[in-house]
Amino acid sequence: MKQFTYTITDPVGIHARPAGLLVKAAKEYQSRITIIKGEKSSDATRLMSLMGMGVKCGDTLTVTVEGADEEAAAQGIENFFKENL
Repeated sequence: MKQFTYTITDPVGIHARPAGLLVKAAKEYQSRITIIKGEKSSDATRLMSLMGMGVKCGDTLTVTVEGADEEAAAQGIENFFKENL
Protein backbone atom coordinates (compact mmCIF):
# COMPACT_ATOMS: atom_id res chain seq x y z
CA MET A 1 0.00 0.00 0.00
CA LYS A 2 1.18 3.50 -0.90
CA GLN A 3 0.02 6.61 0.90
CA PHE A 4 0.57 10.36 0.67
CA THR A 5 -0.98 13.54 2.01
CA TYR A 6 -1.85 16.64 0.04
CA THR A 7 -3.17 20.05 1.06
CA ILE A 8 -5.69 21.49 -1.41
CA THR A 9 -4.58 24.82 -2.91
CA ASP A 10 -7.39 25.31 -5.45
CA PRO A 11 -9.49 28.27 -4.20
CA VAL A 12 -12.78 26.36 -4.61
CA GLY A 13 -11.55 22.91 -3.50
CA ILE A 14 -12.85 19.75 -5.13
CA HIS A 15 -15.93 20.80 -7.10
CA ALA A 16 -17.53 19.23 -10.20
CA ARG A 17 -14.82 19.88 -12.80
CA PRO A 18 -11.74 18.70 -10.86
CA ALA A 19 -13.73 15.87 -9.27
CA GLY A 20 -14.67 14.62 -12.74
CA LEU A 21 -11.06 14.84 -13.89
CA LEU A 22 -9.90 13.00 -10.75
CA VAL A 23 -12.40 10.18 -11.36
CA LYS A 24 -11.19 9.88 -14.95
CA ALA A 25 -7.53 9.80 -13.82
CA ALA A 26 -8.25 7.22 -11.09
CA LYS A 27 -10.03 4.91 -13.55
CA GLU A 28 -6.80 4.64 -15.58
CA TYR A 29 -5.31 2.44 -12.84
CA GLN A 30 -6.16 -1.03 -11.57
CA SER A 31 -5.36 -0.10 -7.96
CA ARG A 32 -8.01 1.02 -5.50
CA ILE A 33 -7.50 4.72 -4.73
CA THR A 34 -9.12 6.11 -1.60
CA ILE A 35 -9.35 9.77 -0.64
CA ILE A 36 -9.63 10.45 3.12
CA LYS A 37 -10.58 13.73 4.83
CA GLY A 38 -10.97 13.43 8.57
CA GLU A 39 -13.72 10.89 9.25
CA LYS A 40 -14.89 10.78 5.62
CA SER A 41 -13.44 8.65 2.85
CA SER A 42 -14.31 8.04 -0.77
CA ASP A 43 -13.30 5.76 -3.59
CA ALA A 44 -11.61 8.07 -6.11
CA THR A 45 -13.73 6.61 -8.94
CA ARG A 46 -17.04 7.73 -7.36
CA LEU A 47 -17.87 11.28 -8.48
CA MET A 48 -20.79 12.04 -6.17
CA SER A 49 -19.02 10.57 -3.17
CA LEU A 50 -15.97 12.76 -3.85
CA MET A 51 -18.06 15.89 -4.20
CA GLY A 52 -20.02 14.98 -1.06
CA MET A 53 -16.85 15.11 1.03
CA GLY A 54 -16.93 18.92 0.90
CA VAL A 55 -13.19 19.35 0.32
CA LYS A 56 -12.23 23.03 0.45
CA CYS A 57 -9.06 25.05 -0.05
CA GLY A 58 -6.63 24.40 2.80
CA ASP A 59 -8.00 20.93 3.63
CA THR A 60 -5.40 18.19 3.95
CA LEU A 61 -6.29 14.86 2.38
CA THR A 62 -4.71 11.46 2.79
CA VAL A 63 -4.64 9.35 -0.35
CA THR A 64 -4.12 5.59 -0.13
CA VAL A 65 -3.40 3.40 -3.14
CA GLU A 66 -3.51 -0.36 -3.03
CA GLY A 67 -3.25 -2.84 -5.88
CA ALA A 68 -1.24 -4.25 -8.73
CA ASP A 69 -0.03 -0.91 -10.12
CA GLU A 70 0.04 1.04 -6.84
CA GLU A 71 3.47 2.60 -7.46
CA ALA A 72 2.46 4.12 -10.79
CA ALA A 73 -1.03 4.98 -9.54
CA ALA A 74 0.24 6.79 -6.44
CA GLN A 75 2.70 8.82 -8.51
CA GLY A 76 0.12 9.58 -11.17
CA ILE A 77 -2.56 10.69 -8.72
CA GLU A 78 -0.08 12.76 -6.70
CA ASN A 79 0.97 14.52 -9.92
CA PHE A 80 -2.71 15.07 -10.77
CA PHE A 81 -3.27 16.75 -7.39
CA LYS A 82 -0.24 19.01 -7.86
CA GLU A 83 -1.34 20.08 -11.34
CA ASN A 84 -5.10 20.47 -10.70
CA LEU A 85 -5.82 20.95 -7.02
